[in-house]
This record gives sequence, structure tokens and C-alpha cells, in this order.
Amino acid sequence: MPEDPIVAVEGIAVRRPGALILREVSLELRSGEAVGLFGANGSGKTTLLRVLATLTRPSSGGGTVLGASLGTDAVERVRPRIALVAHDPALVANLTLGENLRLLALLAGRGVDDATRSLEAVGLSGASGRRAAVCSNGMRRRAEFARVMLAAPDLLLLDEAHVGLDPAAGDLVAHIVESVTGRGGGVVIVSHERERVGGLIDRSLTLADGRITEVGR
Repeated sequence: MPEDPIVAVEGIAVRRPGALILREVSLELRSGEAVGLFGANGSGKTTLLRVLATLTRPSSGGGTVLGASLGTDAVERVRPRIALVAHDPALVANLTLGENLRLLALLAGRGVDDATRSLEAVGLSGASGRRAAVCSNGMRRRAEFARVMLAAPDLLLLDEAHVGLDPAAGDLVAHIVESVTGRGGGVVIVSHERERVGGLIDRSLTLADGRITEVGR
């Protein structure tokens, strides 16, 4: 029997006062698959990521994420298995990078050593004692990937994964994506850089005016 999809949504629409952000979007993401999501600013990419992260409830349409039906209480139990790397790092500004990772380790039932190893893996072992508020954008971005390593999600959602990272960190993004898909999870990558993410994805989707207008491999 084939495995259930990581994501299976159909006819998703998201309305805001005076605007329709997403229109009849359908998407399936299989175990071990990475999908690229492309489109101009304002096309609805970030909103779709938030729907898949179960943070935005669709106005119409539905489906499942990690087996939980959107718009139901069931999404609460799968949220710990989802990691969203958004434009703004999910770090507590007044805590150090080490404290941020140790807090996450505590919430995830992991050990302090796991938090330390995650920071080392992204090249931040020497900055563990630095407050997130005074770190560069690139450092905070690396700390986000340390968070993903620690969380070991089954669904990884990356919003402009390479923004704020130096060129040498491109291998870090590839490592994170491969680690998730390699254990049977799924990845959705939003990007403006098709060439840069082309080697990371199995297929591509293009959003325009809230609709998927192009599907490629």
C-alpha cells in the first residue's frame, strides 16, 4: 500500500477583507519529496505556506497535513512535526542563541547536548552566548536551521531559504532539505531563485494571482 501523502489539499481559498489571496489551490506532497514554489511578490506563496503550517485556516477548500484535517482540532497534534522558516526568525530576542536552542530542546523533549550539537552543525558554536537581538541576520538565519535540525520535522516549509545567508551556507540548506526528505518527510521551498534551488527539488509549482499556473519537474 502506498504511504499517505504528507500534504493533500484541494480547492484551497483564503480571503481577506477586499481581497482573495488564494484561489482553488490544490497540492499533494509525497513522502520523501521536495517541491519548489515560485511566483512574484503578492502571488500568495507565503499565505500558502501558512496554510500548510496550519497557522492560517482556509476560507474554503480543505484537505490534510500529516493526516490531520485542516480547520479541525486535529492540527494541534501535528504542529510539533512541522517546521516553518519564515522571513522573521523564530527566536526570542533577549535570549542568547544557546538559550533559544536549549529552550526548544526542552519543549521538544531533547537534551541540552542536542542543542549544542545543532549550533555547532551550523557554525555557531562560538556565538552560543550572544543575544539573538544583537546577532546579524545571517547568524539568526543559521540559528533557524539549527532549530530545524533539533526539531527533526516531518514537514519543512522554507520561505526564501537562502535570504540572509552567505554563499558558503548554500550547502547548509541542501543538507537540511536532504535530511528531511531522506527520512521520509516532505519539503516545500518558496524562492525567487529557481536556479539556486533547482538541484534541491523534485518538481516546481508557480503561483500567480493566487492560483497554481504552472507545474514542472
